Amino acid sequence: MPVRALRTVSSSQNGVGAFILQCKRLDFHYCDWAGSSRGMNLFLTHDLPQFARANPQIEISVSPRPRKHPVIKGSYINGREKAICVRNLEKGQILQKAELLRDASGEKLKRVTKPVRSTNESVRGIWSPYHGAIHTI
Repeated sequence: MPVRALRTVSSSQNGVGAFILQCKRLDFHYCDWAGSSRGMNLFLTHDLPQFARANPQIEISVSPRPRKHPVIKGSYINGREKAICVRNLEKGQILQKAELLRDASGEKLKRVTKPVRSTNESVRGIWSPYHGAIHTI
C-alpha cells in the first residue's frame, strides 16, 4: 500500500506576513452649535490633522450633523460598522475613542468559552502537569 502525504490547506492569518489594518474608514460627525460638541470641535481643529498623518491607510471624513450629538463611526473590511457617541468628552478622550475604533477588528464581541482558540485542535488536549500518573521523588 503506497504511503500518501496529508494535504494541508494554508489559510491566511492576520499578523503572519503582512499586517492588514481592519479599519478602512472613520467618519467624524459634529455640530457647530451644540455644547456637547465642544470637545469634538477642538479635536477636529487641533488633533485630527496629526491623527490623519499618522494613519494614512484610513480614509477620514468629517461632516456636520446639526442639532445632534457628536459621533465617530468606523467602517471595517468585513462590512461591519461601529459607532461611538462622544458627547461632552474632552479632545484627549475623543482621541482615545478614535484609536479604539482604529484598532478594533470589526467583529462582534464574543464570550470566551475556551482559553485557547486554534484552527487545528489538539488531539491530546492542553497539557497540564496535574494530569497523568503522579510521580513521587
